[in-house]
Amino acid sequence: SNHGVATAWTPPTRVVSGSGASSFRSTSRTPTALPSSAVDDIDIEDLHLTPELEMMTNAFSSIADEKTRHKQLLYMASKLPPVDDNIRIPENKVPGCLSTVHVDCTVEESSEEGGDFVVNYVGDSDGLMTKGLLALLIRGMSGCTPEQINAVDPKFIQAAKISQTLTPGRNNGFLNMLAVMKKKALEASEKGEDVVTSGETNGEDDDDDAPTADENDSNIVVTSFDPIDGKPMYNAMLATLITVLKPTSITLVDNSSQHAGHAGSKGWEESGESHFALEIVAEAFEGLSLVKRHQLIYMLLGEVMPKIHALEIKAKSTTEV
Repeated sequence: SNHGVATAWTPPTRVVSGSGASSFRSTSRTPTALPSSAVDDIDIEDLHLTPELEMMTNAFSSIADEKTRHKQLLYMASKLPPVDDNIRIPENKVPGCLSTVHVDCTVEESSEEGGDFVVNYVGDSDGLMTKGLLALLIRGMSGCTPEQINAVDPKFIQAAKISQTLTPGRNNGFLNMLAVMKKKALEASEKGEDVVTSGETNGEDDDDDAPTADENDSNIVVTSFDPIDGKPMYNAMLATLITVLKPTSITLVDNSSQHAGHAGSKGWEESGESHFALEIVAEAFEGLSLVKRHQLIYMLLGEVMPKIHALEIKAKSTTEV
């Protein structure tokens, strides 16, 4: 991502199995969900999350409405790219899930200096809620190193307040999915050099620019923006909304100069930012009332909102434009 802005995850175009010859069987005791009273005691810094997982954990936890969190998971499930049938093999099946889940990964050399291998996941499930959880993990851990992935503490599902909507069976299924994905990341990285070498010699063209959205989509998703120096609130708002809501169109205008000197505005005192006008189009708004759309935006901007004096919002779904 450019300038520290998280971009939408694009699925890999080449699938190389990262699994071993035998299917994974967990021998460790499956932990149970934390009681809701313990959620507030979780320090997110202790969970060793990837940057994307940390962002999504904060975003989900800021949503007060359980139904909205549930709807967001189902939305993520609907956007998970389809997989080839060769992914649906016993070696890729996750044990202990109420629904059928298959997941696999590929590895590639990082573009960053140091040459570490990073992992990209593909997967599918025949259960909508389970598919949403899988989509969360795929998006949150793709593009990370095996070390980063294996450091992730599964308690982030409690910190995100998602576990409150999960039955014990689905919670165990989530833990099993994470365990399998961690194991596959290590297996894939161990033979990463062979995978990369075979990819370079099999005649596939890896020089094409990675797409920023599904080319089959009629609506192209916005994945980045140009940050403005000295406008931390503007940059933070766009980064969060683009990353979480995957808008097809977004415009944020800083009108603060027209309202200079508003008392009590922390944003104005800190960076001269106090008044904004937002126009956004996203599929995530489908089925939500105008009030619910505004509430979702307010909750996603939880850390910034107390500093804003006024935020004008025009939020539409993709079917309304």
